[in-house]
Amino acid sequence: MKTSRQSYINVHRDAWVEVNLEYLAQNVKQIKKFIKPNVKLLAVVKADAYGHGSVMAAPTMLASGVNMLGVASIDEGLDLRNAKINCEILVLGAVPVWAFECAAENNITVSIFSDEHIIACKQAFERTGKKVSVHIKIDTGMNRIGVDEVDAVEFIKKVQGYDFINLQGIFSHLACAENEVKSKNQFNKFNEIISQVNTEGLTLHILNTAGILSYPDYQFDMVRAGIALYGLIPDFPSRFTLHASLLPVMSLKGRITRIHTMSKDDGISYGHTFTADKDMKIATVPIGYADGVPRALSNRISGSINGEKVKQIGNITMDQMMFDITGINAEEGDVITLLGEDLSIDEWAKIVGTINYELTCRLKVRLPRIYTR
Repeated sequence: MKTSRQSYINVHRDAWVEVNLEYLAQNVKQIKKFIKPNVKLLAVVKADAYGHGSVMAAPTMLASGVNMLGVASIDEGLDLRNAKINCEILVLGAVPVWAFECAAENNITVSIFSDEHIIACKQAFERTGKKVSVHIKIDTGMNRIGVDEVDAVEFIKKVQGYDFINLQGIFSHLACAENEVKSKNQFNKFNEIISQVNTEGLTLHILNTAGILSYPDYQFDMVRAGIALYGLIPDFPSRFTLHASLLPVMSLKGRITRIHTMSKDDGISYGHTFTADKDMKIATVPIGYADGVPRALSNRISGSINGEKVKQIGNITMDQMMFDITGINAEEGDVITLLGEDLSIDEWAKIVGTINYELTCRLKVRLPRIYTR
């Protein structure tokens, strides 16, 4: 197994996130089976590729068949450009008008939906001599960002009339992909709008991960895959046959820094939320809530060591947590896995009442990323 580390991250810790690039490549190929041959695939790598590391993950995605990358901000796009990643990059979120010039200079495509954005495109062109590449975002029901559906046709035609803007696409976003009625309502709105404008040469897209797996008739010219790339799916998995073929890309591991015995009736960690009912052997691992592991998981999760499950006990602290390894043959320096193929972050999400997306993004940069192939 080949491994590598990101050079700009402090790796002097006995705790790390492990990212399997081979699994990432396989997930891309599995997703592409759901996509028509002439449909492009945009990989969403915002939030540092959902905590997996965008700069390291992007080349594997592109080599596996991804056509474009999607980010949330200009800064995320610049991180990729600084890493010599030269594919098309689309900022899916709102870009401040003062950043349009930077977008033009670095060939980063932005989402636009207001007259202020048009003015910013004009000013960027006047200053740089370069057209800003844009996709028009239409709000068909998410009620977050985008030009209102009633103004969309007029706005698109207006943008098409300006020679200082490089219009490349039109898109929208599903608010309730799990709800067929609401999703089809959005599809109908999107179709009605694009039917009234000239879309020749433009990339049209509306499907996210859940949409890709649910609505093959609405793939248009491109689809946007996010969480599934990383071996996870949205929080309504029963509908998705893809789940069984995806491989979780991320693992979370730490080395035991101390093993000691706790006597019966002793408490452990802050507040003594766990009390021993017998003499117990305890292992400490240097991972805590400052690394992104929610404190609400205290006394409710397990890890794995040498193929055996061990229960986490006591309150998870800022930098450390403890496990009951009574009866386990283990030494200081041995690795306890908190997340892996048999320890799903979906289970963590259920416990704390959130979604897997949030928890992968929480695993902080101070945890070094180690990449395996």
